[in-house]
Amino acid sequence: MYILENLEPKKVFMFFEEISRIPRGSGNEKEASDYLVKFAKDRNLEVIQDNVYNVIIKKPGTKGYENSPPVILQGHIDIVCEKNQDTVHDFEKDPIKLIIDGDFIKADGTTLGADNGNAIAIAMGILDSDDIPHPPIEALFTTEEETGLGGAKVLDASLLSAKRLINLDVGPEGQFYAGCAGGMRTKISISIEFEKPKEGYKAFDLKIRDLKGGHSGALIHMELGNSNKLLGRALDFISSKLSLSLSYVSGGAKENAIPREADAVISVKENEIEHLKNLVKEFDAILKSEFRTSDPDVNLILNDTKMPEKVFSQKTTEAVLKAYLLIPSGMIARSLDIEGLTETSTNMGVVITDDDEVVFSNATRSSVSTRKKLIARQMEALASLLGASIEIGSEYPAWEFNADSYIRDIAVKTYEDMFGKKAVITATHGGLECGIFAEKMPGVDIIALGPTAYGAHTPQERLSISSFARTWEFVKKLLENLKD
Repeated sequence: MYILENLEPKKVFMFFEEISRIPRGSGNEKEASDYLVKFAKDRNLEVIQDNVYNVIIKKPGTKGYENSPPVILQGHIDIVCEKNQDTVHDFEKDPIKLIIDGDFIKADGTTLGADNGNAIAIAMGILDSDDIPHPPIEALFTTEEETGLGGAKVLDASLLSAKRLINLDVGPEGQFYAGCAGGMRTKISISIEFEKPKEGYKAFDLKIRDLKGGHSGALIHMELGNSNKLLGRALDFISSKLSLSLSYVSGGAKENAIPREADAVISVKENEIEHLKNLVKEFDAILKSEFRTSDPDVNLILNDTKMPEKVFSQKTTEAVLKAYLLIPSGMIARSLDIEGLTETSTNMGVVITDDDEVVFSNATRSSVSTRKKLIARQMEALASLLGASIEIGSEYPAWEFNADSYIRDIAVKTYEDMFGKKAVITATHGGLECGIFAEKMPGVDIIALGPTAYGAHTPQERLSISSFARTWEFVKKLLENLKD
């Protein structure tokens, strides 16, 4: 049984549901990649699978389009694996449980994977068709996009001949993207000095809960609460007013998702417990006031817990609290060229405590490469002051605006002819693989588009059914109009 079987276009929604049944978190794409290879072989299409499970499927142009310039349809296989804390789901083996809610497809307590399952389904629909006019197609499905564009970085671009590329990884419907930010990841690691808990102390769990979270590229300008930063503020607020001992911190799951939840284990003197409870109530009220518009459900929660066998030294505690306060997170600069576009940002996406260090993992994005380099230098300087180590990696280039784009001109005219309204030409602060393709394939003409969806990288992710259907019709018509 298919949950989406009554939706139109039937085959495209079927492909979306089939890919949703295959676990495909970043780094775990082999099964989904093999599924695409089998799909191609079953239809006698040329297919290439590389050693990181990128897949290229080639289909000749239809009658009258045999000699038209080929077109790349591109999307990524992997998804961000986020779930609510009370959701039982193993992203390594469980299928996404789909739900239809009015005009939306959602998942049951997890990310949906419309980012970028909609691209896979649309490309498969074109590849499967025998009645849709189109130029020669090179469908490109990449891996590890969500963790630093890994598949695109190692792709052998000589396997592709097309100089026109349609990226299907960004919406909403009616917006055509002509540029994106570049990015990098930084990890600041603080070595832990442990000591035995002091006599007369009581331990507590301190939790940030019920933030909205979201995509750190698309939503960073919305001033949403970042659970890691808010937990750091709460810890600093408490430690400035009583003797606090810290033994554990964590928060977030992905560097490129604004974190929704964060945890700490603290301990205080038994004679200061009531003071602690009052401080937590006070700071909870502060958060509810500050975030009454963006995150009105935010909660700071204090629960009793068992005293740990060891706690951080005062030196380590101070370094961790300073890191929380000083590592930048949020929008840093707006674009002066494109109204409403974030130019530079950093997201403190993940904080973990492992055996011997606390690690702060951050995703930085900027459409200006020198600004990205500045953030790297600032992170290095901060790590030095904290006595911490730093790793900088997963860098990817920005996709710079091309004033002369044939495929964009055809897309704009096609959209206006179909829907009777003007399309919006813009850029995204999110990271797309387009910058890498532009470097690897000099002269490639790129446009990025997609259906309307909300809540990417969160369990609130949902895809508009009607928009997905219209986007399918638009892509078909765009390919038909690329006959020259």
